[in-house]
Amino acid sequence: MTAALGLASQGFETVLVEKDKVLGGNLHHIHYTLDGNDPQELLTSLIEQVESEPKITVYKGAEVKNTSGFIGNYKTVIEMEQGDTEEVEHGTVIVATGGTEYKPTEYLYGESDKVITQTELEGRLADGGEDIKKLNSVAMIQCVGSREEDHMYCSRVCCGQAIKNAIELKDANPDTEVYILYRDIRTYGMSELKYREARDKGINFIRFDVERKPEVSETNGRLEIKVFDSVLGTDIMLQPEILVLSSAIRPQADAAEFASKLKLPLTQDKFFMEAHLKLRPLDFVNEGMYLCGLAHSPKTISESITQAKGAVSRALTVLSKPQLMISGVVSVVDPSQCAACLTCVRACPFNVPRITEDKVAYIEGAACQGCGICASACPRKAIKLQHYTDEQVIAKTAVLCNT
Repeated sequence: MTAALGLASQGFETVLVEKDKVLGGNLHHIHYTLDGNDPQELLTSLIEQVESEPKITVYKGAEVKNTSGFIGNYKTVIEMEQGDTEEVEHGTVIVATGGTEYKPTEYLYGESDKVITQTELEGRLADGGEDIKKLNSVAMIQCVGSREEDHMYCSRVCCGQAIKNAIELKDANPDTEVYILYRDIRTYGMSELKYREARDKGINFIRFDVERKPEVSETNGRLEIKVFDSVLGTDIMLQPEILVLSSAIRPQADAAEFASKLKLPLTQDKFFMEAHLKLRPLDFVNEGMYLCGLAHSPKTISESITQAKGAVSRALTVLSKPQLMISGVVSVVDPSQCAACLTCVRACPFNVPRITEDKVAYIEGAACQGCGICASACPRKAIKLQHYTDEQVIAKTAVLCNT
């Protein structure tokens, strides 16, 4: 929504495709922040601005069926919930598909109603649940589903979320004993002050090693947590009334499917991957496509908003120009040599080559990424990568060898 408003404020028509029936995504489940801000007020304001902005067209309960074209000349087919489709022409793409909360399979989650996630706890606190505020003892376990095998990344917000919820519990009932079982506390930046505040309020932090994770059991309806305190060098037994799990941020379940529609790369963890970590952090390899938010990686609300504004700035470098210059390093086809064998069509990772009515391959220069895969795969050498022809490469190699 921030990206759409940014583009609209610069006078450009914007199409916002929302998979759910309501706008807002994960922000619906966040009720307060470490900074004391009101996310729900922000959410309401953004939705009102988006839905009242005449330059923004919103499709709710819709999905992107397919996208074709190239920078400045994209075409996307949008499928509505009723099955109707509509084709939209646009110059750029901003991917902000978000992420999702990991639903744990460990620590009795789903087996005991006394085990919940931080998001569920926050919802109860925001609803003013008196049963939560009257608790005598609460335990929290960090890094559930992250920083371990197959998911080695840190979810960034878990420590801050645990501390803000722990402080809320203490503020509601100072007699509540709160234990946070952690591997490493990562309240970076000014959030470190909130960590100090939590310590001052009497919240107990117990560090454990990944090789000796807490053991959770339930006996006669009462939770028991056995954890080895690496500082004291001994086991500690806790009997909290509820256990709160700081579960990881995961990419959307259909991220791989959606990425294939736009021909976009994913990281090993299935988040969308930028073109270059430092030089092009908001761009995809595909020209004219940009990313922001949890679709890229776990991050806070403020970081997502900042990245969205950055993606808008990158998109405007394209939309604000009457015409675009393309790179000279593109593949070209010699029609007299082409046998229309479809090798280039199958080999190109960007689906650029196509067969014309004259039964020869054609490569659109504006869509070509200059990778040269088609040129190397062509059995008849009908395709050449400009400025990197066989003759040029061989001549350069010969000069280097002579030197």
